[in-house]
Amino acid sequence: MRLVKCWFCSSTIYPGHGIQFVRNDAKIFRFCRSKCHKNFKMKRNPRKVKWTKAYRAAHGKDMTQDKSFEFEKKRNRPERYDRNVTEDTLKAIKKIDKIRSSREAQHINKRLKPNKQKIFKSEVKEIDQNISLIKAPGSYQQDSEKMKVAVSTNKSVQNEAMEE
Repeated sequence: MRLVKCWFCSSTIYPGHGIQFVRNDAKIFRFCRSKCHKNFKMKRNPRKVKWTKAYRAAHGKDMTQDKSFEFEKKRNRPERYDRNVTEDTLKAIKKIDKIRSSREAQHINKRLKPNKQKIFKSEVKEIDQNISLIKAPGSYQQDSEKMKVAVSTNKSVQNEAMEE
């Protein structure tokens, strides 16, 4: 089963799906859905359309350079079937998927970390500016005086029965 990538959005196209466009110079373009085909006909650049993988890679949204991507590369060299090699390969694929997912999570956290600090600073600034909405007007003068509330320590008969 041959899986090919969409020319526009780089998603996988399974057999029997998608659209194939052949240009006059015999260049073949494969598209996963009509959305990609229409954007191609409108001569849109995939690197400027926000939902494509090319845009995400160009703007640092996704990981693009990682050793784990080398396993996905297409190889045209035929290999002789060996059950042991196939078994080891399937085990390695599971390990590689775990490694890739952890690296993607680290990449996302590293990418979002500066933005979290900006959001925190802006929220603190907004609270400082609008403190009157949070505190009561008379509490500005009474900040030094703290109110104490008496809490009863007596246990009722019902509570003791429930605890047992």
